Amino acid sequence: MIKLLFLGDVVGEPGRKAVISYLEQVKKEKSVDFIVVNGENSAGGRGITPKISIDLMRAGATVITTGDHIWDQKEISDYLPDEPRLLRPINFGEEAPGNGSVVIPTPKGKVAVINAMGRTFMNPPLENPFTAMEKEVARLREEGVQVIFVDFHAETTSEKIAMGRALDGSVSAVVGTHTHVQTADERIFPGGTAYLTDAGMCGPDDSVLGRAVDSVVWRFKSSLPTRFPIAKGPVRLCGALIEIDETTGKAVHIERVSILCSDEGV
Repeated sequence: MIKLLFLGDVVGEPGRKAVISYLEQVKKEKSVDFIVVNGENSAGGRGITPKISIDLMRAGATVITTGDHIWDQKEISDYLPDEPRLLRPINFGEEAPGNGSVVIPTPKGKVAVINAMGRTFMNPPLENPFTAMEKEVARLREEGVQVIFVDFHAETTSEKIAMGRALDGSVSAVVGTHTHVQTADERIFPGGTAYLTDAGMCGPDDSVLGRAVDSVVWRFKSSLPTRFPIAKGPVRLCGALIEIDETTGKAVHIERVSILCSDEGV
C-alpha cells in the first residue's frame, strides 16, 4: 500500500511555517510515503514564490499543486519550467509555462499527480477541465501509471463531485481545494476512487478562510473595499490521508486530517 498525504491550501506565512515545522512529524506519525501540498496561497495569501516552493519541498512535500492564484507572483512564470514538481492547473493550456501533471518514481512504483481547475465562478476562463483530465488520464494509463492523484481546484461542490464521478475507476483519488473549508464527505466511489469535496486549508484557525476576522466582517457589513490581512494565532493543518493499492491504483481507505498546531507541538 502507498500512503499519500494531501494538505489543502497553505495560507500565508503562518500556514507555510506550520507546514514546514510539522510536516516531518506528521509524516512519521502517520507512516506517509508520498506528500502533496497545495501551495497557491502561501506567499502572503496570493500565489507562491520559487523560494517558498523550495522550502516546502525541503520540508517533505513531494509535489506542490496550485490554482487560480498561480500567476500572482511574477517570478513564478520563469521558475515553473525548471521545477516539474510545482504544478499549475493543466487546463490553462499548452501556451502557459510549466506543467499540469508530473510522474514521480517511488520505491512502491510510479505516482502521478494532476492539478486541474474548475470553471464555474472561477477566473480566468480556462479550457474544459473534464476533457483535459480525460485526455491526461488516458495518456498516463497508456504509460502504465497505476497510482494517480488529482487536486481539483474549484469553487462549486457540484463541479467537484461531478469531476470525482467522471474519474471514478480511472484515478486513485480526487480531492478538491480552493474554498478553504474542509468538507465531511470523504468516501470511496464504486470504481475505487477516493473522494473529498474540499481538503480545507493550512492556515490560522481563528480566521475567515485564513484572513483576519474583523477585516472580512467589516467588508461584508460596509460593502466597501478593504485589505484582508492574514490572521494570526494557532494554525490548523487540514487535508486527507489516502491508502492506495499500488498494484491496481484503487484506493482502499481515506480519512480527513485536521491537526491544530501550537508552539508546544501538535
